[in-house]
Amino acid sequence: MRKTALLIVIALLGVSAGHSTAPSADWAINATAIEACSCPHFCICYFNSHPAGHHEHGKTEHYCKFNIAYKVNQGHYGSTDLAGAKFWILGNLGPDFSQGQMDWALVTFDKATTPEQRQAMGDILGHVFPVKWKSFQTAEGNIDTWTFDKDHAHATLNGGKTAEVKLTRFQGMTDEPAVLKNVKYWATPRNDGFVMMPNDVEAYREGPKAFEFKGTNGFMLTFDMTSKDVANTKGSMSY
Repeated sequence: MRKTALLIVIALLGVSAGHSTAPSADWAINATAIEACSCPHFCICYFNSHPAGHHEHGKTEHYCKFNIAYKVNQGHYGSTDLAGAKFWILGNLGPDFSQGQMDWALVTFDKATTPEQRQAMGDILGHVFPVKWKSFQTAEGNIDTWTFDKDHAHATLNGGKTAEVKLTRFQGMTDEPAVLKNVKYWATPRNDGFVMMPNDVEAYREGPKAFEFKGTNGFMLTFDMTSKDVANTKGSMSY
């Protein structure tokens, strides 16, 4: 168990360091995100080198405090099947990420994931998010709610005691989802569009960095990436 835990940590350090080297195995992932952050809808981080300003205690602070609940639809890492695996990333992008330097992140793997799946995701995530973090930690927990339909999406970590994301569809011209197309999602080369769903709540409820926002940015998105795409991945995010 100690050796397995060490391998997972080593793999996940790639997320902190940011890497553009060749992958250690043939892999592919198709995953859906239920995502929300503190920015006004729609999150300006996808179009700028800094997040929105927030007026607090008589001054303006720039940050993007986020929660992302993922579920893998299809995927593999070598012979390891990733389908159905769930993981949660939360944190703060910080005030300025123009150089690929983010503030802090916590990656939580669902308790149902195997050590092999966690190790695989540790490598893959380093390519999806090829950035550096000032602080980076991992944990395990129960992603006990992960559901969506045309109008709503809801995810909870440890029954909502640790974190929660709840979204409601943006009302467009019709009752069909409003989708933003042709916008890059981190380093992934393909996605099916950002389904506009502002949050009813997005919260991290444990520890000194806890936060909670209501009525701010939220969306759903499905991305697709394989080890063959990694050659085109940069070592840090560019905007």
